[in-house]
Amino acid sequence: MSQDVRTFLLLLPVLLASMTLHELAHGWVAWKLGDPTAKLLGRISLNPVRHIDPLGTAMFAITYFGSSFIFGWAKPIPVTPRNFRNPQQGMAIVAIAGPLTNFAIALCFAAIFYHVEFQSETWYQLVYYSYLVNIVLGVFNLFPIPPLDGSRIVGAVMDADTYRRWSALDQYGMIFLLLIFFVFNRQFTIILRDVTNAVDNVMRTLVGG
Repeated sequence: MSQDVRTFLLLLPVLLASMTLHELAHGWVAWKLGDPTAKLLGRISLNPVRHIDPLGTAMFAITYFGSSFIFGWAKPIPVTPRNFRNPQQGMAIVAIAGPLTNFAIALCFAAIFYHVEFQSETWYQLVYYSYLVNIVLGVFNLFPIPPLDGSRIVGAVMDADTYRRWSALDQYGMIFLLLIFFVFNRQFTIILRDVTNAVDNVMRTLVGG
């Protein structure tokens, strides 16, 4: 088995588990804020099958073996904003729950990574990938690009008309992300790397690494 294949087989379950918890957090917070849509559709679940998007998962493999930047996605949690007392603020709170969950997971793995002496290379890599992947997912989703979570957070401070136009850009979200991936890959990778390193430094300080 080649090193690339072995690394991918370690990364894939980490990615799926991290995205499952990310989406679960969205659904759970939406439910607690008064929107039962995700719960009624069975999306408040730890079962990855409930959250996997076949094409999005396939893209992880395609981009891993075909480029320098891994890209993919899970099925977005369905949310009905009108069920919230304040739809814009409600969507922002639901949105930020996903990245915060990834950062919380990353912090737990940071404590393990920086304080445990590993006897197995496999366990070392698994913990490292779990730490890094969750930082990257948290950072990536905070970018204010529709339909990423960051766009919902930014939307909370917009007036109603601007927010409606801003939300309408979601239908072009995949185009935006593909443009970033294929046209601005280098620039975006540099930004993502720098922000990820900054978050890593903060987490290392928090766990005393």
